[in-house]
Amino acid sequence: MPITEEHKKRRGRNIALALVLVGLVVLFFAITIVRLGGQG
Repeated sequence: MPITEEHKKRRGRNIALALVLVGLVVLFFAITIVRLGGQG
C-alpha cells in the first residue's frame, strides 16, 4: 500500500494533535504540583 500525500498530511496532523495533548497534560500536572506544594 503506497503512502500518499494525504497519509503524510494526516500523520503530521496526528503528531501535532498528540503534541498539543501532551502539552496540556504536562501543564495541568505542573499546575497541580505547584498548588499542592504551596499548601505544604
